[in-house]
Amino acid sequence: MTRLTVKMNIKEKNREKIWLSKQDTSPEALESQDLIARKLRVDPIVAKLLYIRGYTNPSSAMSFLRMEDEIFINPFRMKDMEKAVARIRKAVESKEKITIYGDYDVDGVTSVCTLYLYLQSKGANVDYYIPNRSGEGYGVSCSAIDAIKENGTTLIITVDTGVTATEEVLYAKSIGVDFVVTDHHECRSDLPLAEAVINPHRPDCEYPFKELAGVGVVFKLLCAYEESTYGVNRRTATYNVIKEYADLVCIGTIADVMPIKEENRIIVKYGLGMIDTTDRPGLLALIDAASGRDARRNDRSMKRKKKAKITSSFIGFTLAPRINAAGRVRSATVAVELFLSDNYDDAMEIATELCNANKERQAEENTIMLEAYKKIDALDIDRYPVIVLDANDWHHGVIGIVSSRITEKYSRPSILVSFEGNEGIPSNEDIGKGSGRSIKGLNMVDALCHCSDLLVKFGGHELAAGLSVTRENLPLFREKINEYAREQLTDSDMVHVIEADMEIPFSSISLALAESISQLEPFGVGNPVPLFIVKGVHLFELSGISDGKHSKMVLGDGEKTISAMCFSNSPDSLGVYVGDKVDCLFSLDINEWQDRRNVQLVVRDIKASESQLNAHGKEVDRFIEIKNGDPIRAEEDVIPSREDFVLTYRFIQNALHQGQDTFSHRDLVSKLSHGHTAKGINYVKLKFIFMIFTEMNIVSIEEIESDVYKFNLHFSSSKKDLEKSGILKKLRSQLRV
Repeated sequence: MTRLTVKMNIKEKNREKIWLSKQDTSPEALESQDLIARKLRVDPIVAKLLYIRGYTNPSSAMSFLRMEDEIFINPFRMKDMEKAVARIRKAVESKEKITIYGDYDVDGVTSVCTLYLYLQSKGANVDYYIPNRSGEGYGVSCSAIDAIKENGTTLIITVDTGVTATEEVLYAKSIGVDFVVTDHHECRSDLPLAEAVINPHRPDCEYPFKELAGVGVVFKLLCAYEESTYGVNRRTATYNVIKEYADLVCIGTIADVMPIKEENRIIVKYGLGMIDTTDRPGLLALIDAASGRDARRNDRSMKRKKKAKITSSFIGFTLAPRINAAGRVRSATVAVELFLSDNYDDAMEIATELCNANKERQAEENTIMLEAYKKIDALDIDRYPVIVLDANDWHHGVIGIVSSRITEKYSRPSILVSFEGNEGIPSNEDIGKGSGRSIKGLNMVDALCHCSDLLVKFGGHELAAGLSVTRENLPLFREKINEYAREQLTDSDMVHVIEADMEIPFSSISLALAESISQLEPFGVGNPVPLFIVKGVHLFELSGISDGKHSKMVLGDGEKTISAMCFSNSPDSLGVYVGDKVDCLFSLDINEWQDRRNVQLVVRDIKASESQLNAHGKEVDRFIEIKNGDPIRAEEDVIPSREDFVLTYRFIQNALHQGQDTFSHRDLVSKLSHGHTAKGINYVKLKFIFMIFTEMNIVSIEEIESDVYKFNLHFSSSKKDLEKSGILKKLRSQLRV
């Protein structure tokens, strides 16, 4: 791998970021890539991507593209599957009341809906229950079991939860309620004594594919039930289930960030196709609401006009956050009602509510994030390989998202704990709920196991987990988990690394290339969206959109220009400026607008190119030389004119009136330029303008860090005569004609 070291483009923390290129340029690799391109008749860049993903000859590459090696595994290889099917069949046939107990995230919601719709179609007496995130928290509780028992239930089936509910399952058995557990979270040493525990992560489970989502485990349960109960062969049973529920299983699999390989790849492939032509009212309504379409439809057939291709990214970044928003700031049952709805207009009301809830979630997230950053700024972060923060009023449903952002930004695990509504004296009753995210090198569940004596409960995955802790134990927990992390993590583990596929020339970027890359779909973990590096391109335009939350730019090489988007980064946060030469890390997208399709870059990271940095270094050196008396050539254009002074003064004046008093030097050079083809005011000239403004007491200029200035205007009733400036006179004396 090629290693490129750059600086993070976040001003608050100047942390190192590393780009890794997976490109193999050995003669053997290049020969294989060329052979793949010729035999499969694909774009050479697509051939390189196939090679990088491990398909190193035409045969294996073709098998990947055609999905020839992916198969559905016998569901009965999963431990306890026969027991689960038998107990559920007994309940269905005897009309026992069955309650599906799920989690409140997308995986949990789609698991509940999939199992509910299937059992309902088989005539079962079925209900569902999802705990409230704020009131009840994650997992199975005895109080919920009591409420479900009171409602007449004798069988509870958990989906996407339950594998750690050992005490709760025993309690349920004592009051006459059976449990069938289906889950995919990591197991502890003691499993619940349920009628069946289906989880591919069980140590005694021989099922070969361990990466199913919770809804994927439900899918396998339905396949087994269909085969066993109705006497059909395995292929028919699987087809019967996938043709009805692949859309829901696909959404849960993508949203839970499962690897898109083996069984998951088949599920997602079928699911994306099903969603693209769906007539499920709730899904149609959610797609329409998320896309900003009219809430009422005249098309009674409910067939949606194809606007854009349904992709894994669309599911993950557009639909999933809206489904998740229900459980985060409302109740997850709202999202369940959406998918169970059989009327489009009713579904649209729910979908609109979810979109509004998502906006609330975003606002709450931003508030918590700003508060969290302030807390981190007050820490000696180098002492803490795990960032553990707490507050009294953070929303339980949002802290997980903020934890993800913090982990991504600071390249270390983080845990956020909220004692929402609790501000009393520390006690065993003063319990905070937390959510954590981790990085490679630290298994979050193992870390929490190490601290289990200080926790009320916990559970989750290697990279994401939830927990409950008393306020009294929180300081001890913070110290203990950091002691554990210091033994597990090295400094290199806590460096932000982004793996790119390869560096490509700007000239190779085209709509045709973007379309060719789509042959590798579906994308996701295990088969990520291809990431490319391009170097030394010009940044022609840079502006903010959505109130400055995102950045839009135009990049070019002198021959052509291409638009680009950088999401969740404002223009000011990027550290690059119009006129710069930049290096860019990006994926390709197709922008469709008014029946026109254009290639667009989705920027993951951007930085000044080496040539730009070298040029800047020369400017700094030249400024010092001239300041020390070096002769000036007329073509250098470094002696300010009256127009230059006026332009700079007016810009600072207008900025101060708008409440902005701090700028970087490069930012000012860019903003004072008249366009990317004009000279404008260069670095050296602006340096001398600042010196003369300070000398003549016109502007107060504080250099708060290297080449970053804070301005304040001095009031004066009389005009300043810049011709009296000693600095300006000296510069003119150095001019050589």
